[in-house]
Amino acid sequence: MNRNLSKAVDDYFTETIVAPDPALEEALAANAAAGLPSIDVSAPQGKLIHLLARMTGARQALEIGTLGGYSTIWLASALPDDGRLITLERNARHAEVARRNVARAGLGGKVEVRTGAALETLPKIAAEGLGPFDFVFIDADKVSNAAYLEWALRLSRPGTAIVVDNVVRDGEVADARSADPDVIGVRRMFELMAREPRLSATAIQTVGAKGWDGFALAVVN
Repeated sequence: MNRNLSKAVDDYFTETIVAPDPALEEALAANAAAGLPSIDVSAPQGKLIHLLARMTGARQALEIGTLGGYSTIWLASALPDDGRLITLERNARHAEVARRNVARAGLGGKVEVRTGAALETLPKIAAEGLGPFDFVFIDADKVSNAAYLEWALRLSRPGTAIVVDNVVRDGEVADARSADPDVIGVRRMFELMAREPRLSATAIQTVGAKGWDGFALAVVN
């Protein structure tokens, strides 16, 4: 795969149909200035998440893995004015950068950034009765993907859409002998999807500025 060419295609899509957004560009600049890793979704991928949330009519959304809030802004901007997004971030410094980015984008009234390990935060969300969520985006540590999917199901309703990022791993997901913990985590998630009667799911490979990867897409039956 020619990564320079695939990035050029992403750039073309961004310039023509995605359209640059100052709030999103400022968020990426703030993330870089704060030294956050450059692992955000690409602009076309962010727009895909945004459109999927709009297509499903989502009002209440959950994001597992905030980083600096770039995908958070994409997702929150798809919700109606009275919508709500709860996003979970383990790293307190990253969470603070995300809060500033979200506020700068004018979305602070819709978004709550919760700090802490997601597997500790998710039970608290359930205990508070904050579900069910209409849309769940999972983009955190891949080792815990199966556990995150289980929590997404617990906090869902029939019709809830679940999107999981980074599931192709440069093609390594097809290698049953892989010792990579991230690959093992993704494969365990797919195995759960396969045996879970409450889910209808598929996965799509992507190439672009972020290399060779992809999304898993599921709906709760």
